[in-house]
Amino acid sequence: MIKKASRAEIRQNKHRRLRHHLNGTAAAPRLAVFRSNKHMYAQIIDDSEGKTLVSASTLQKEVKAELTNTDDVAAAAYLGTVIGKKALEAGIEEVVFDRGGYIYHGKVKALADAAREAGLKF
Repeated sequence: MIKKASRAEIRQNKHRRLRHHLNGTAAAPRLAVFRSNKHMYAQIIDDSEGKTLVSASTLQKEVKAELTNTDDVAAAAYLGTVIGKKALEAGIEEVVFDRGGYIYHGKVKALADAAREAGLKF
């Protein structure tokens, strides 16, 4: 019997393949994106030390207060501006974008574009 892989398994395999090529350093940490059905999360990670430098999500009170929905493109764009501002405050200007196995479209693209407009370079 043929077993079809679930979408989550396919995404995880894509993310594993991507991680072979992406590596966050102190000079250019990795901007990792995760999205669930209801929320989005973004972290800036230094893989050489294994530490999260900056993080933001639609679950945080100050972010959630500004949004009507936490699961749409507008919420992703706002999260991108928040993570961009936090990164600049922490002295991070250049990152490597890790789309997490998701297609670069919709929410992921909106977050990336908003982070770029906030001042991040990638």
